Amino acid sequence: MRTSSRPVDLKRAMIDPASLFRSPDEVIGNERLSRENKIEILCRWAYDTAELAVAEEEGMGGGESADTGAVLRALDRVIRIEPHSSAPTKQGGFCIRQPHRLT
Repeated sequence: MRTSSRPVDLKRAMIDPASLFRSPDEVIGNERLSRENKIEILCRWAYDTAELAVAEEEGMGGGESADTGAVLRALDRVIRIEPHSSAPTKQGGFCIRQPHRLT
C-alpha cells in the first residue's frame, strides 16, 4: 500500500470518495486523514458501491463502481466490521463493532 501526504478536500471526499481516490487502499494510506475521516470516507464509499450495484441490478446504468469487497476489506483494516442482519434491503448493511472500554 502506498502512503500519501497530499491534501484532501474532505467535503468532496465525503460526497464522492471515488472522485478523489483511485482505490480504498489510497484512503488508508493517506497520512493526512485521521482514523475517523478514513472510516467515514470508506463507509460512504461502501454505501455508494451498494447503491450502484442495486441500480445496475434494476437495469439502471449506475456509472463506474468500485469493488464493494475491496472497500469493505479496507474498512475492516481500519475497524473491525461484521455482517449483520438488518431490515431486508438490497443494499444490505454492516455494523461497526466498537471495542469495549474498561472503566
